[in-house]
Amino acid sequence: MAWWGKLLGGAFGFMLGGPLGALLGASLGHQFDSGMRGVANQARPGAQERVQAAFFTATFAVMGHVAKADGRVSREEIKLAEEVMRHMQLDAAQRKLARALFNQGKQPGFALEEILAQFRRECHGRRTLIQFFMEIQAQAALADGRIAPAENAVLMQVADALGVAREELRSWMDAMRGAHTSRGQERGSGMSLADACRVLGIRENAPLPEARKAYRRLLGQHHPDKLVAKGLPEEMIKLANEKTHEIRSAWERVKRAKQSA
Repeated sequence: MAWWGKLLGGAFGFMLGGPLGALLGASLGHQFDSGMRGVANQARPGAQERVQAAFFTATFAVMGHVAKADGRVSREEIKLAEEVMRHMQLDAAQRKLARALFNQGKQPGFALEEILAQFRRECHGRRTLIQFFMEIQAQAALADGRIAPAENAVLMQVADALGVAREELRSWMDAMRGAHTSRGQERGSGMSLADACRVLGIRENAPLPEARKAYRRLLGQHHPDKLVAKGLPEEMIKLANEKTHEIRSAWERVKRAKQSA
């Protein structure tokens, strides 16, 4: 939470700089002036605290932009954003900031391309972070049970800007659909084989070794400790834990089906 402490001190928004820093400052109602340049040198690009602030800022702002892509923000999309905040166990000030960022993303003229360009630079090629970010955005778009064409177009735009292949994004979105349809049911026994295979990104007739390989790869990509070490805000550990639990549940469902066949 060191990034949040510095932010409260009024310095970190300027330390981040660029369109993300401006977005953060506007959401906080702060004006970061040149008198803070001495502090700015403490967080060079790539520093973990700086990456964490960039991830937090981009996540909620872009989520708001994706939600508004089809012209309206549904009750389900607002609920999803609030659920993310709840899972992050944000305090009142952090929740207020997240809502302000979400609302800024909904505004006309939101500088999506500039925001994403800086976010990609701040991540310094940390692909697992970018994947986790994209999965959160896809989940937000799917919050109301469907991804509208306008939302899909924005997600593709986000993927292009972050260097994610569109086919890869479609695969992640398919996994999100599998998780979405099984959500609310008991994990594992309640998850259908088709949904479990979507979560793992495999064909239903894939052999057990292929399923195991997909499971281990996904588990490595979403391991909370690895994500935090790469710059995921510590407040998002619970989201990462839920994702790994989902992956494990899907694997157990597939394994049972393959072993009993």
